[in-house]
Amino acid sequence: YYNFHAKQTKVVLSDCGNIDPESIEAYIEADGYKALEKVLASYSPEQTIDIVKKSGLRGRGGAGFPTGLKWEACRKANSGQKYIICNADEGDPGVFCDRTVMEGDPHAVLEGMIIASYAVGSTTGFIYIRAEYPLATELFGHAMQQARESGLLGKDILGSGHSFDIEIRHGAGSYVAGESSAQMSSIEGGRAMPRLKRPRSVERGLWAKPTTMNNVETFANIAHIVKNGGAWYASMGTERSKGTKLFSLSGHIVRTGVIEVPFGTPLGKVILDMGGGAPDGKIKGVLPGGPAGGIIPAGLFDQPIDIDGFDKLGAMVGSGGFTAFNDRTCILDLARYC
Repeated sequence: YYNFHAKQTKVVLSDCGNIDPESIEAYIEADGYKALEKVLASYSPEQTIDIVKKSGLRGRGGAGFPTGLKWEACRKANSGQKYIICNADEGDPGVFCDRTVMEGDPHAVLEGMIIASYAVGSTTGFIYIRAEYPLATELFGHAMQQARESGLLGKDILGSGHSFDIEIRHGAGSYVAGESSAQMSSIEGGRAMPRLKRPRSVERGLWAKPTTMNNVETFANIAHIVKNGGAWYASMGTERSKGTKLFSLSGHIVRTGVIEVPFGTPLGKVILDMGGGAPDGKIKGVLPGGPAGGIIPAGLFDQPIDIDGFDKLGAMVGSGGFTAFNDRTCILDLARYC
């Protein structure tokens, strides 16, 4: 228990398990919505984007694109209507990070979305939650209603003149709906089919309007970055992978669950120390980032967790899953764990 919790660096998970996810009062007592208030009162949209750029935050959904640059491109796009999408269609087998955040701290995700809307100039947002997450849907919907009643969502937020509201949309069990253009097609009412030769979504996304899409974990980082500063966040992690990352531990391992560690943490510390290794036998390797993520053998467990470093190994950080297997695990067992 000590190794699993005390050795983490909790930013996104700092309030998960410590506050009542159904209470906006509990979130506010933990300094919730202070970042939104700060942004609306003191920063221009461009200054807000600059803070995110300085943080070095990269998208946590798998692609790892710099969040600040995405927001900046959407801000500069010439359009009277822009959209924000939170991708909560967490479909990679063995990954349950976003579900943990939405069920434990839904207001953090909501606050990040509202700040993003102000930064890019959007009045309408969507959160696309997979149908297999009914509790997350219920809690996020409840958080939205509480925020509206408190003047934090809807028209003229906190008297700032900025308006923004969100609709919940559901996936229908389609794995491909997690891909950005397929998800936008689904929100528009069509089939969740990826678009070929598509322009960038920040230029022509949802209904051919500039669109910013980030995943749950990315949005949940935003309020912390605004409150503490971009330099604070950039002080954690590696040169090109800043901050912390959530990982789902599963498979043939003693302690399963979601952990949060800074980028640059050796893989072996996560699997063998925090995860406790295998309950029997020895850990033979780890499948990171879902079934398409490649396999990292135990001989490479000294590898620091890093987006670009994993790419060089033929693996990927992806959306954040570590499925461990031991010397007795067959491929059918591995498929079951995923």
